[in-house]
Amino acid sequence: MKIRRRDFGWLATVGMWPSAVQGARGNRAPIPIAFAGVSYSHGRDKLRLVMDSPDWKLVGVCDSTEPGRRVAEGLGARLIDWAQLGNLADVVVVESEIQDHAADALRALEMGKHVHLEKPPATRLEDMQRIVELARRQHRLVQTGFMWRQNPGVQQLIRAVRDGLLGEVILVRAFMGNNLAVDRRPDWAQFPGGSMFEQGSHLVDIVVRMLGKPNRVTPFLRMHGTRADPLRDNNVAVLEFERATAVITNTALQAASTPPRSVEVIATKGTALLQPIEPPTLQFDMAVAAGPFHKGPQDIPMPPYRRYEAEFAELAAAVRGESPLAVSLDDELLVAETVLRAAGML
Repeated sequence: MKIRRRDFGWLATVGMWPSAVQGARGNRAPIPIAFAGVSYSHGRDKLRLVMDSPDWKLVGVCDSTEPGRRVAEGLGARLIDWAQLGNLADVVVVESEIQDHAADALRALEMGKHVHLEKPPATRLEDMQRIVELARRQHRLVQTGFMWRQNPGVQQLIRAVRDGLLGEVILVRAFMGNNLAVDRRPDWAQFPGGSMFEQGSHLVDIVVRMLGKPNRVTPFLRMHGTRADPLRDNNVAVLEFERATAVITNTALQAASTPPRSVEVIATKGTALLQPIEPPTLQFDMAVAAGPFHKGPQDIPMPPYRRYEAEFAELAAAVRGESPLAVSLDDELLVAETVLRAAGML
């Protein structure tokens, strides 16, 4: 059973719906933006989106790596250096390799630029602390690119928890996996947290923004693949809160071509299941009626959704001073710290 149409108003206040995305554009002048690296796996799609968006004016891509140059040239983007980036851009999108994320973000902030910083934002907590401190000192924005922050299913799930509509949360179970290509394993293996650090961080972000700071984080990082490399490819992280537990599972060994990524919340008034996360499919099973939700199972309607679109609309609105970013610098630091703890790197 679907949720009743007359209750759609509560849901429509969650996240950036298509009208809000369009409203961030209007007839305003586009904002000059540049990419510091574009070799990361999300870089191509974000570059394409920025090039197509009336919110942004792409001034160039600063990337000296061969993979990055191929991406930029393949999309017809101009290649520039850091000096040109400093002169031309107001906003810098960091899509370099993970080990360079923090250094590139700091360099851009030192130039006085706003930053969209690909996840995971830093391999060391002190680097993320420096990013936050410098952003505050420079009065600049930092938006971390966890790709599901503007996913309407994720947003509605977090909102229901924060508003107490599900009651007191008891347990969160989250899963994200893939069948990682052999040639990509060395890229992930260079970090002690393996696939939990690279991929499971998306789930850590959701749990922390839903429940806040955990009292304890315990990682279980294992090498269960048959390849002779050090990649921790079959992992669990347990986040303990005052009266709730979150269990995050992540594997790089899943054989299915499209593994079902999911978040399940079990609480005193009902259960919510987001599966798959993308495209978002959200179901509630309520023990009692609460807010717009009636007793019993129900499917929650989802608006049209394109990954990355709403987050760059949010960033444009924040740069123009129209609205703040949804995630504060303090929360960005907390998420980054918890990611490192879940990956056994802190």
